[in-house]
Amino acid sequence: MDRRQRKTREAIFKAFIRLLATKSYSNNTVQDIIDEANIGRSTFYAHFDTKDELLRTVCTEIINHVFSNDLKSEETHDFSDNNNGLEARLTHILYHLKDSEKNIMGILSCESGELFMRYFKEYLTEMFSQYVDETKVNAPSDFVLNHLAGSFAETVKWWINNRMKYTPEETARHYIEVSGAGKFVSNNH
Repeated sequence: MDRRQRKTREAIFKAFIRLLATKSYSNNTVQDIIDEANIGRSTFYAHFDTKDELLRTVCTEIINHVFSNDLKSEETHDFSDNNNGLEARLTHILYHLKDSEKNIMGILSCESGELFMRYFKEYLTEMFSQYVDETKVNAPSDFVLNHLAGSFAETVKWWINNRMKYTPEETARHYIEVSGAGKFVSNNH
């Protein structure tokens, strides 16, 4: 994708997120997005077949960024020297969500939030599966994965609904403590 195409795609994403902050997903039309992004209809359809595809792409891009495999130094946080333990991973995810707060709030504020959370839980399940090899409880691994992913997704919703008043470090620590994740997985993966 060339620079012009990336810039157009970014304008569509930003317009879509701004619209989601003001009215529900179902009440937004492709024409609303086109008007807000100040682009032509054919330009929109050159990038996305439908509004649903746009939503799926926005969710996927946010999640791919949030679940970056490399813990590295970024503007708001630095995990480059940290091990890849579960608490560090969860804290890293929370920082990315905080950095994407406006986008996340727009997506979660309407019915599109269910789609985002479904994708989010799929990624969480995949991430937690890396840590479950050393399960320290007598429960099936798929049950443990479902518990860890579901409870962390709910933790994230609670954290966002409370305007992220706790730091990512505090929130990850609370999750580990309350969920008993330390009993389920090794923190030194």
